[in-house]
Amino acid sequence: MIILRSVLFNTVFYINLILQMIVMTPFYFLVSRKTSWFVPKNWARSNNWLFKVIVGTTFEIEGLENIPKGGYIFAPKHQSFWDVYALLPWLEDPFYILKRELVWIPLFGWYVQKQRMVPVDRGARGKVMAAVMERTKQEMAGGRQLIIYPEGTRRPPGAPPEYKYGIARLYRDLNMPVVPVVMHPGLFWPRRKFKRYPGHFKVRILPPIAPGLDPDLFLKTLVEVMETASDQLLVETVKANPHVPLPPTAVERLKELGVQA
Repeated sequence: MIILRSVLFNTVFYINLILQMIVMTPFYFLVSRKTSWFVPKNWARSNNWLFKVIVGTTFEIEGLENIPKGGYIFAPKHQSFWDVYALLPWLEDPFYILKRELVWIPLFGWYVQKQRMVPVDRGARGKVMAAVMERTKQEMAGGRQLIIYPEGTRRPPGAPPEYKYGIARLYRDLNMPVVPVVMHPGLFWPRRKFKRYPGHFKVRILPPIAPGLDPDLFLKTLVEVMETASDQLLVETVKANPHVPLPPTAVERLKELGVQA
């Protein structure tokens, strides 16, 4: 049953993407930029519904009251493709700093450009990075929310933390609060895996870290806050979903926490 549900969900997921891009493209490009956010947010909502109906996976969000008004840095744990899109409906006007090659993809790249995402050459230095930072400041001055993954890439649940110093630089240079977010969708939609698993998990939005700290102290604080909350949520999620197979990283971390997997 897991395999059949996974096949069906993966198939319908991409059909949904293609159909929505085709059907909604005229609306998307005719309306204003902020109004056009309805299209990707509606796509995210429909994917969450498909995940629930086909796979049997649901989620709830705790801590929405911790989201400040206006501009801030949204810093979630990154475990799955799920967390790339699923929380968009709860953010007013988000944007990403993304690799410039994505802008070159037909149609998708046009969607990205309309939302004024900030493209960057990952190998760039000096003036190029200064221009990227200036663009980012301009977007956030308009009250937008920068989504940045503190560990840079997807990490399996329970994996040792590998936070990048880049978020400390952004925190310093942008002078904006950082909102840490922990969750474990990787237990239900594992990275680089075909299978999808039913169950229920929580997304926990933590209190924002105010601007003004020394960057090193900020990074230390961010890691401590996020990893403590992530460990607590891992234990809760595993206990609530004993049927879900655990990756070795989660099993090892639970042992370190004194919990029998």
